[in-house]
Amino acid sequence: MVDEAEIREALQMVEDPELGISIQELGLVYAVRFEDKEQGLFCEIDLTLTSPGCPVAPEIMAAAHRAILSVDGVSDVHVNLVWTPRWDPKIHASEDARMDMGIW
Repeated sequence: MVDEAEIREALQMVEDPELGISIQELGLVYAVRFEDKEQGLFCEIDLTLTSPGCPVAPEIMAAAHRAILSVDGVSDVHVNLVWTPRWDPKIHASEDARMDMGIW
């Protein structure tokens, strides 16, 4: 059975192209949900971006979609783009990511 940790691990390889840091380390993945369906396991995530005007939003969302589909056992994925709560690196990013961004 697939769990949230496996999904978050797969999302480690998806990087914000401007920062060169994974969306997982940046804290951009707010939620991971699963639903068993007749066709298999459906995974849905809530994802935000560092900025509402992010020009590479479609690429990040597509990369997240592909990364989750690469997890054995997941048959379908939906990526929700959310803006609440507003992303704050001081709150959401990991300690390593904050250090990489020069936030102490």
